[in-house]
Amino acid sequence: MDTVAQMLTIVRNGSMAKLEKIDMPFTNFRENVAKILVNEGFVRSYKIAKDSKQGIMRIYLKYAEDGSPAFTNLQKISTPGKRVYIKGADIPTIRSGTGQCIVSTNKGIMTGREAQSKKLGGEMLCYVW
Repeated sequence: MDTVAQMLTIVRNGSMAKLEKIDMPFTNFRENVAKILVNEGFVRSYKIAKDSKQGIMRIYLKYAEDGSPAFTNLQKISTPGKRVYIKGADIPTIRSGTGQCIVSTNKGIMTGREAQSKKLGGEMLCYVW
């Protein structure tokens, strides 16, 4: 399975189960996606714990006062069998600006707004709203 798809599934399942924190194997790619989720306010924070193997990344989920998750949906766009690439000018606005897309560019992983302002295109990873 794709590492981003696995990460999104773990986060989505953890939020539906109303868990406070979730653990997953650490990769640099996942850390960059987690940074974006924290900066955009979809999760509270994350920590990395070293172990004898590859390390563990712990993500602390964020909920509203009524107990609903901070995000409604995490949708994977590009898959290993069908990569979706987009130009910087064609990056869509997600849910009238309330959502965010995550793009992997040659300058690193960034939000759609950031890639659009820098006029960078790349692989469309996922939508979050």
